[in-house]
Amino acid sequence: MTTAHVLTSFWLVFAWAIFAPAQVDRITGKPFATRSEVLAPHGMVCTSHPLATQIGIDVLKAGGSATDAAIAANAALGLMEPVSCGVGGDLFAIVWSTQDKKLYGLNASGRSPLGLSYDQMKAELGKLGRTNIPSRGLLPISVPGAVDGWFELHRKFGKLPMSGVLAPAIRYAREGFPVTEVIAYYWNISVRLAQADRFPGAFLETFAPGGKAPACGAIFKNPDLARTYTRLAEQGRDAFYRGEIADQIDAFMRSHGGWLRRLDFEKHTSTWVDPVSVRYRGFDVFELPPNGQGIAVLQMLNILEGFDLRAMGFQSADALHAMIEAKKLAFEDRAKFYADPEFATIPLKGLLSKAYAAERRKLIRMDRAGRAFDAGNPALHQGDTIYLTTADADGNMVSLIQSNYRGMGSGIVVPGLGFGFQDRGEMFVMEAGHANVYAPGKRPFHTIIPAFMMKDGAPFLSFGVMGGAMQPQGHLQIIVNLVDFGLGLQEAGDAARWQHEGSTDYETPKMKTGGWVNLESGVPWSVVAELKRRGHDIRADLGGYGGYQAILWDATNKVYHGASESRKDGCAMGY
Repeated sequence: MTTAHVLTSFWLVFAWAIFAPAQVDRITGKPFATRSEVLAPHGMVCTSHPLATQIGIDVLKAGGSATDAAIAANAALGLMEPVSCGVGGDLFAIVWSTQDKKLYGLNASGRSPLGLSYDQMKAELGKLGRTNIPSRGLLPISVPGAVDGWFELHRKFGKLPMSGVLAPAIRYAREGFPVTEVIAYYWNISVRLAQADRFPGAFLETFAPGGKAPACGAIFKNPDLARTYTRLAEQGRDAFYRGEIADQIDAFMRSHGGWLRRLDFEKHTSTWVDPVSVRYRGFDVFELPPNGQGIAVLQMLNILEGFDLRAMGFQSADALHAMIEAKKLAFEDRAKFYADPEFATIPLKGLLSKAYAAERRKLIRMDRAGRAFDAGNPALHQGDTIYLTTADADGNMVSLIQSNYRGMGSGIVVPGLGFGFQDRGEMFVMEAGHANVYAPGKRPFHTIIPAFMMKDGAPFLSFGVMGGAMQPQGHLQIIVNLVDFGLGLQEAGDAARWQHEGSTDYETPKMKTGGWVNLESGVPWSVVAELKRRGHDIRADLGGYGGYQAILWDATNKVYHGASESRKDGCAMGY
């Protein structure tokens, strides 16, 4: 063993021994939770910022629906947590309608510029000395879909006028709000990146007044965003896609070499879709179909259904190994098949079939980690992000996720608008013939995914986990913690997490060495050692494990249970 290996092992042991929280309560013997679940009979809101949660509750108390509360909270988060979301990004949602006894899915993601062809994109990359689309600057920007998503949701399920829904966020944007601790940390990172990039636009003027990011506790105001929100409240979605805002964006892009035009905004539409599901140990788990990655969760669950995880034990080496290997298999399919269904034929039924899962399951060896897997051959049948969830007194529930993609997105802010643009176009590939190859007017592969669970045909759980490729892995761990290991709603989110990285994707042409596994503190060292013995490359990471919010409906007692991510600033609140 080399000196480097000895030092690595020492620091891993040190990290787990010193920084690991007790994952089992020493008195009760139950899994550890940072806080109690929140219980309430009339409504519930769970977000990653306490003020956004309070705004959602106020909207519910004013007679608003779960959808009104979700939009109001999302607008507040776009102001208060710009490191993760905003109206320059995209949105996806799953809504349970009590009146219709039905789940609705909304894909409010935007498309690439119509005027930027594949050949032109390739030429632009060549000027930068690149073969793949960068994560920052003008090239990765796609049409923001969040605003249209708000108005589509509101048109179908809203009760209060949009002026009332957006009023709290407008007030905080004008008067200011105190920046919270975790958000301040990531805000500072994004400002340092922007200072180094020196892109055109008003990023630093907007988000670094006085030349630096606001510190924890500092009052931050965004009058430009207040004006943007006010236009939306007074003029509706067309203020963004057909009015002055679209004109401002068009003029800025033309002046600075960008590619979005007013025509891209005029042609933008959201898409109502049917959520897709698989049954896992008596529960129906719902995700949205591609261009998102939600079906990776369903594929992993199908594979894991053939393993007795409960018998293996909570956070055992066998259970973690099986889940990690299932992730590797699902992500090879993710890299090959997941894309905009308007541009690619996706074998959705085949990917979600139990028979296909059984074939993939055979590839897992319990004695050693897989180093490389190929995507499967399913039968073809035609056919940094915030997460929040809300529920109202009528039983309606909303599972909503919204993002700029990487941190504060592309680093581009049009002067006077108060928000940054997403960099979601980075996720296109430039490999000709690939399902997710760049094309004009195309939705890129997307990572943000809301989730929902049903039990015996009734709503059971609205939940999500933020964080890029961590999201399907986080969904899986929450479901397994609840269903297989019997953890409570807060415990399921507080339990130590794992994240496998290095699978084939737009950044990694082919996984050949098995990737690596980041393990959060709290996993017993004996389990870590056994995973290493099986060939897993184990690394200690203090962050990057996502952010979880959830609402569970207790149909027996007619009570909502709320849980909120202990790794974030937010909270759950009910009334």
